[in-house]
Amino acid sequence: MMNQSSLRPLRPMILVFILLNALFLSGKSWLIKKGIDPDVMIIGNMVLFLVMLVSFLLTKRSLQSKNPNVFVRAMYGSFLIKFFILAIAAFVYIIVAKKDVNKPALITCMGLYILYTVFEVSSLLKLLKQKKNG
Repeated sequence: MMNQSSLRPLRPMILVFILLNALFLSGKSWLIKKGIDPDVMIIGNMVLFLVMLVSFLLTKRSLQSKNPNVFVRAMYGSFLIKFFILAIAAFVYIIVAKKDVNKPALITCMGLYILYTVFEVSSLLKLLKQKKNG
C-alpha cells in the first residue's frame, strides 16, 4: 500500500494525466475538427500513464538497493517494458483500425510519451538527489 510520501513524486504525472483526459473529454469537438480521434487520445493517454507508472515504480524500488547495478538494470528493464508494451499497443490499434488509423492521434500520443518521460525522469532525479543527501 502506498503512503502519502510515496505518492509525492507521482503528483505531477497524475496531474498531467487528469488534465489531459479532461482536455480530451471537454475538447472532443475541437479535436475532431483538427482530425484527431479523441477516443484514441484518451486510450493512448491511459496506456501511456499506466506504463509510465509501472516503469516509475520499478525504477523507484531499485533506488533502495545499495548496489548501483540494480538501478541500471531497472532503467534498462523499464525501457524495454515501455518499448514493447507501447509497440504492441500501437500494433494492436493499427491492426484493429486497419485503414481508419488516425495518424494525427498516433503522432500526438508519441508527443505524450515524451511528456510523460520528462516527468518520470525528473521525478526519479529528485528521488536520486534525496538519496545522495540522505
